[in-house]
Parts: sequence; structure tokens; C-alpha cells
Amino acid sequence: MQTLNTSNTQPPQLLVACLCADWCGTCRDYQSRFEQIKAAFPGVQFVWIDVEDESDLVDPIEVENFPTLLMATREQVRFFGTVLPHAETLQRLVETQLEPGARGQDAGADCAALAKRLWQRADEAD
Repeated sequence: MQTLNTSNTQPPQLLVACLCADWCGTCRDYQSRFEQIKAAFPGVQFVWIDVEDESDLVDPIEVENFPTLLMATREQVRFFGTVLPHAETLQRLVETQLEPGARGQDAGADCAALAKRLWQRADEAD
């Protein structure tokens, strides 16, 4: 299942992807919180990715803990890692990444390639 946020007329400058699994109860509970934060940031591209249903997209990244977030600008990965499933945590992460001068994270070539594929998919959906 994938959810795209395209309600803003300006192209998004930040992508927030939640990598989860439908069988994961924590993920199912977190999805409503993810949607809540998505609504609060209309200029951010939010994507919900089921790592099993979309394994071809995510491969070769192995997501072992849930929820895992990937946050990226078009130029660089800003954050990749497992987070506590709280709306406040996601909100703070998004706010931090939207601040001028926010720094990237060296998450590796596979993670950067996934971010690029997700941006391409979002652009195609527009």
C-alpha cells in the first residue's frame, strides 16, 4: 500500500517514506499517526511503503525493524533509521529536516538509490 501527498502546488522539497509491513501490528497502529503528520505538512511528500508488497522497489535494503523512516531531499538522504512509533517523534524529525542548513546522513548508496526511485515514482504520480 502506498500513500502519496500531492496537495501542494509547490513541488515538495522533502520526501518522508515509512517502510513497514502489513503483518506488523506496530505498523498498522503507526499508519494513522503517519497520516496525521502528513496532513500537517502539505508541502512534504509522504509515502507509505509495504516492504513485502513492494520488495522489488526496496531491494536490496533489508528492513528488519519497524517503523523505519527514510527522509530525503532530491539531493541527499537526510535520515534513515528505525523510530519510535509516536506522532511527536515524526513531527520533530520533519520539522528538523525542513530547517535551513539541515544536514544529510551517509546512509549508503543503496539507501540513496531507494530515495531516488521514490522521488521518481512521486514525480510520475503527479
